[in-house]
Amino acid sequence: MASSHIILPKEEEEGVEGGHDSPATPYQAQEEAGSAAGRKPALPFSATCVRISRDSYPNLRALRNASSATLHDEDADFVKLDEGDYGYVLDDVQHLTDYLPDLPTFPNPLQDHPAYSTVKQYFVNADDTVPEKVVVQKNSPRGVHFRRAGPRQRVYFEPEDVQACIVTCGGLCPGLNTVIRELVCGLSHMYHVNDIFGIQNGYKGFYSSNYLHMTPKSVNDIHKRGGTVLGSSRGGHDTKKIVDNIQDRGINQVYIIGGDGTQKGAYEIFKEIRRRGLKVAVAGIPKTIDNDIAVIDKSFGFDTAVEEAQRAINAAHVEASSAENGIGLVKLMGRYSGFIAMYATLASRDVDCCLIPESPFYLEGEGGLLEYIDRRLKENNHMVIVVAEGAGQDLIAQSIPVADQQDASGNKLLLDVGLWLTHKIKDYCKSKKMEMTIKYIDPTYMIRAIRSNASDNVYCTLLAHSAIHGAMAGYSFTVGMVNGRHAYIPFHVSTTFTVSFCRQGWYYTLVDTEAELNFFCIFASTRVRMCHLEGGGVGRVTSTRNKVRITDRMWARLLSSTNQPSFLSQKDIDAAREADRTADGRENGQGGKKQSASVLANGEK
Repeated sequence: MASSHIILPKEEEEGVEGGHDSPATPYQAQEEAGSAAGRKPALPFSATCVRISRDSYPNLRALRNASSATLHDEDADFVKLDEGDYGYVLDDVQHLTDYLPDLPTFPNPLQDHPAYSTVKQYFVNADDTVPEKVVVQKNSPRGVHFRRAGPRQRVYFEPEDVQACIVTCGGLCPGLNTVIRELVCGLSHMYHVNDIFGIQNGYKGFYSSNYLHMTPKSVNDIHKRGGTVLGSSRGGHDTKKIVDNIQDRGINQVYIIGGDGTQKGAYEIFKEIRRRGLKVAVAGIPKTIDNDIAVIDKSFGFDTAVEEAQRAINAAHVEASSAENGIGLVKLMGRYSGFIAMYATLASRDVDCCLIPESPFYLEGEGGLLEYIDRRLKENNHMVIVVAEGAGQDLIAQSIPVADQQDASGNKLLLDVGLWLTHKIKDYCKSKKMEMTIKYIDPTYMIRAIRSNASDNVYCTLLAHSAIHGAMAGYSFTVGMVNGRHAYIPFHVSTTFTVSFCRQGWYYTLVDTEAELNFFCIFASTRVRMCHLEGGGVGRVTSTRNKVRITDRMWARLLSSTNQPSFLSQKDIDAAREADRTADGRENGQGGKKQSASVLANGEK
């Protein structure tokens, strides 16, 4: 996470430390007594988690302004933040015992399983966590952690009592059938669960169709096919109807596979389950071919999509290089995030220009896209352009005014940037009296409909098994890989502000989820030497998106590979840097993307 690194000026520190005009507070006397006794004095506030910085603090106005943010009451009960030493924060997931405290536990059947019983330390330690950020500096706090995924020694469900259901929602993606297969086989083979049901055609299948009983035999070969054997749909989420059906059928484990909108639905389902006091675990498995889900390293199906995109790019290159002034134009998935286009371009090395939603571009004028196309054709006699579907939508809207429309999932319907670019390029070449051949290739539905490759198959298996272990242990969560380790990530969307300060050798951090601390009084009454504020909306996998940072080295590598101009004005660059400062404070995104103190302090540029 980004932080504001502003050392408190010496004269200001002395004023706060020694020559303060305010009378000593009871806490100060308590602290001095505690320090003399060699123990950490109690805080005068209720500290619910820790994140510290030893060398920084934002300005006081920013602190006071930040204190106006509040957390929605309906979400407050679902935020579990636990503190540890040196700025350690566990952003924990919900558990059945949070609202059903007297549940019995049972030995994990894996301890007697011949395939697992010989594995050394197979069970995950209860205190194992995964850090959200692994690149830190010498004096950095330990930062935010998530609960490590894996089997526990004690479980909260007996195998014969488990009634599990699986649902897939949203668009298709390579690997869906693999996840379904491994959920069924994992529940059956590892935990001896017999009652496993498939929900057909998305969320609406909970209340509009019969459940499909699933066994390892019935799903044995489905990983060799694309799509989803359960069917999928967008929309159809009716929380009350869904939970009514779960309750009526005695379902106690729900596995939900889908993108950020689907995971929001899973969160709503969990909240209603908890409100009713049901013993039901909800496990979300994030799915998006665009790789735009925050916090996690990547989503399943992404590797397959990048690999398959190579076929389209290769075809475009063959077509372009076989014609005079040939242009191959390939449109790839990427509504809001251009990861597929960027990685496919880097992998190909045949691409001359890559356009993504995060990087604005313009057509006409010096340094524009059309001028670059003209120059590239004169140099190479052909070129290949890759464009993400969400790129250039603002430019299209200017030339083709249309009313905004949304699909059933609430996503804005995009105009075809590939077709629009094709016409613009043709018109430009015609005005220049330049002979040109352009081939437009849109492999979108071919890519998302194929089966997953070997890498994604392994990843899907690990995600499914991690989800099973977590549900059997009584957790409700979204599962994902964070810095190479599988972890359980909270559904919740919260607003937190964190104040970190140092006093007489002790380091404190206050996290006020209601954000109603009087931060100025903290400075005035506790003689703070060093302080750091982080805050803002914290939505783990549901409220923000993972996006390509055009000020990052990976995008620079792409520009170096294609030799394309950035198409950015200085104003665009400044805006991107400012956005990155905000995103840095919310590192790994939604998942815990927070607004950094430096942005709060400095405001708009």
